[in-house]
Amino acid sequence: MAPDSSARNTKRVTITDVARHAGVSTAAVSKVMRNAYGVSAAMQERVRAAIDELGYRPHTAARGMRGRTYTIGVLLDNVRNAFFADILDGIREELRDGEYTVLIGAAGFGAEEQARTIRSMVDRQMDGLILIAPATPRPEVLATAEATPTVVIGHHDSSDAHDSVVDADDLGAGLVVDHLVSLGHQDIALVSAAGNKTGRWQRTPEIALTDGYLQAMERHGLAGHARVHHAAYSDDGGHAAGTALLTGADRPTAIMTGADVAALGIYRAAHDLGLSIPGDVSLVGYNNTAIASLAPVQLASVDQAGHTMGTAAARMLIERVEGRRERAMQTTMTPRLVLRRSTAAPRPR
Repeated sequence: MAPDSSARNTKRVTITDVARHAGVSTAAVSKVMRNAYGVSAAMQERVRAAIDELGYRPHTAARGMRGRTYTIGVLLDNVRNAFFADILDGIREELRDGEYTVLIGAAGFGAEEQARTIRSMVDRQMDGLILIAPATPRPEVLATAEATPTVVIGHHDSSDAHDSVVDADDLGAGLVVDHLVSLGHQDIALVSAAGNKTGRWQRTPEIALTDGYLQAMERHGLAGHARVHHAAYSDDGGHAAGTALLTGADRPTAIMTGADVAALGIYRAAHDLGLSIPGDVSLVGYNNTAIASLAPVQLASVDQAGHTMGTAAARMLIERVEGRRERAMQTTMTPRLVLRRSTAAPRPR
């Protein structure tokens, strides 16, 4: 029988009330709330039902006094990058049935802005951090990770201090070059973020992507045609890069980018210049975001499983937060090229 709603308004429901209602111990309720090991499906169902029926909400301040706030901070640089939405969906799905709340820090591209946001998350005693390709200097991230469980998404630098989730970006670049060469392209340009050399990260996604591109071009005997144009991973950054490349004397016949959001900017630049894709230039993105499959776009793109990256990062982080694992891990996604209508054989010149 459901409790009277007026009683719910006059007396706060406690974990003891939940345990009594479910016919279990308070320790069992705590285990269910923490998604701890050794809890049966039947126990999970009984306790969750009691929580829903009683309208129980754990007291955040009290939990914080016990050493945990049940909040997870996620740092990203650009809320307009649709790939980050895929990662966030994965994080939320993994944490959906637990007690953790995800708080997002959209800090922009600047290293100091990001560092300030990370410090703010730590000051608020968040239980763990997920940093998506941080521009913050590596020494500061390592120092943060020593005190607060941290997962870094994107950067390939391994560490004993934090967990990592990465894509095999060099392999992804190779898939794109191999495909474009099979169509007959030789003049293939790469648009990649410049990265932050002062950050002291040795293997950022853009470095891995560029290495893979250059190696693939060399493998096909096209090293002399290789060129890398640096631009921010944003629509404006892609538009500027596309304008520069497509108005040059030696216009490439194909362009690959390190992010779909930049590819869309290149798409827009081609349209502004009266050029067609793929008639005048083939175009390939990276991340395979939802917008790439839209009918007017149909952008070929490398899928690096953003949703899976998010679920893996959240799962790894909670393992560290709850003391289930002490040793650092690195999980690598295997990229795959999703072909659509944005690539074709080059026109004779």
